[in-house]
Amino acid sequence: MFVLLVMIHQSPAMATERFELEKTGKVTWEVKTDEKMVSITFDDGPNPLYTPEILDVLARHNAKATFFVVGSHALKYPEIIRREVLEGHEIANHTFHHLHIIRDTEKLEQEIVQTSEALKEITGFSPTLFRPVGGSYNKHIINTAAENGHHVVLWSWHQDTKDWRNPGVQAITNRVIKGIKPGNIILFHDSGGNRSQTIKALDKILTILENDGYEFVTVSELIFRSQTNQDN
Repeated sequence: MFVLLVMIHQSPAMATERFELEKTGKVTWEVKTDEKMVSITFDDGPNPLYTPEILDVLARHNAKATFFVVGSHALKYPEIIRREVLEGHEIANHTFHHLHIIRDTEKLEQEIVQTSEALKEITGFSPTLFRPVGGSYNKHIINTAAENGHHVVLWSWHQDTKDWRNPGVQAITNRVIKGIKPGNIILFHDSGGNRSQTIKALDKILTILENDGYEFVTVSELIFRSQTNQDN
């Protein structure tokens, strides 16, 4: 399983690069807001077994999420993508073949465009958000995404659940709850392995945060509402 250094340890140099890239307006890790709202995101799906179960959990809590889908998976399971849209969730781009591309801008563009076209074929519209595989980020990746009509979305550095490791339901739950704050973007996975722990932890996390007054919105809504509040 891919693990990038940016996901494990953020050096001062990385932090500086992040803050400089954020100034471009082309990439988001989290937003500043006083509203008790967060975004739940899922990478690597759809999966015919786990994604529907995740959708069931989200529905029970009236929670909306953003799914960063792999284009080749979407074409295999278009009915799941359509269900996500019908239930008010956001569909976003996570490359077509789940390729970890750092500097090959031509190949990355192909992956982004192919996924965008596949999702438009399934849903009738193209996604506007993109998450690079593994959370890789540099100017090549961000500019390539932007030039192809996508805003790059990563996640709050302390909100990588690391659910792909299957560390246990309580460990996943604790990792999210421990550092939660308004404007966070939380990373889960709905494919790429056994996601039973993810599903159980998600239910617990939503229950705890719901009781604490949190609202669960798509990434686009999170960004829009935070910007609107700042303007007022």
